[in-house]
Amino acid sequence: MDSYVVILIKREWFQINNVDRLKPPNRGFLETLFCCWRNGRTKSNQSGTPIDGSITPPPIQGQPRYLLPQVRPSDTYKKCMVIDLDETLVHSSFKPIPNADFIVPVEIDGTVHQVYVLKRPHVDEFLKKMGELYECVLFTASLAKYADPVADLLDQWNVFRARLFRESCVFHMGNYVKDLNKLGRDLQKIVIVDNSPASYIFHPDNAVPVKSWFDDINDSELLDLIPLFEKLSKVDSVYSVLCNSSSLSQLPTSMSHQNQQELQQSQQQQQQQQQQQQQLQSNSSDANNT
Repeated sequence: MDSYVVILIKREWFQINNVDRLKPPNRGFLETLFCCWRNGRTKSNQSGTPIDGSITPPPIQGQPRYLLPQVRPSDTYKKCMVIDLDETLVHSSFKPIPNADFIVPVEIDGTVHQVYVLKRPHVDEFLKKMGELYECVLFTASLAKYADPVADLLDQWNVFRARLFRESCVFHMGNYVKDLNKLGRDLQKIVIVDNSPASYIFHPDNAVPVKSWFDDINDSELLDLIPLFEKLSKVDSVYSVLCNSSSLSQLPTSMSHQNQQELQQSQQQQQQQQQQQQQLQSNSSDANNT
């Protein structure tokens, strides 16, 4: 693996390590729509099936065992690429954007809202190339009423073999997690491209992190990643590349003080959530015994 590719992955690891950095100050009905604004009060998925911690609920009778259909003949020898939407491929806002690439009407609680969508630089080239190399799957924690029409406008080449939305996620410790075990593909042949570490917390060794994008017209993230994905498409197992490049022993020494603090805060928050969950389980057990 070329050294510049390793450096690229190291750099991005720290740019996105703070899981909750993207939460906006003004919430409300916005958090019900986009994936980057998570609702910590959610107790069930859209089908009404309760979700407890990291436990994946059993499939409802009649539903398929896996989230993805059988592999198409044209994709038989391709690896599966799981691609996030918001802040990875596009940025969306309810505030009018003069140069918006798309304007998508979305109905929320009986009111139609206009969602203004910006495409990340080089997203067209990226998707076209990835469609040639991989079985591409759009997997977003956003609601389908927003993400589906955006994908219709974004995916000019019908790259996405399937689209998965919030109801396909597992709600774990306040975050919507994309459980790759549920896809029905060999984990050694799955790579997930996402700006949120919380999304792939179950499978960090399958992830290629990307920095969050909002409006930087000079951004070249997707373009820079193409050489890596070209190489990754040819190896037997994605772990042979991704595990090595993301190991803690290879993290950059040039990491900024701010990033160090963000990493520590993220780790502390996760530890606190785990302790609270353990305490709740202990209290529940004590109550049952009495």
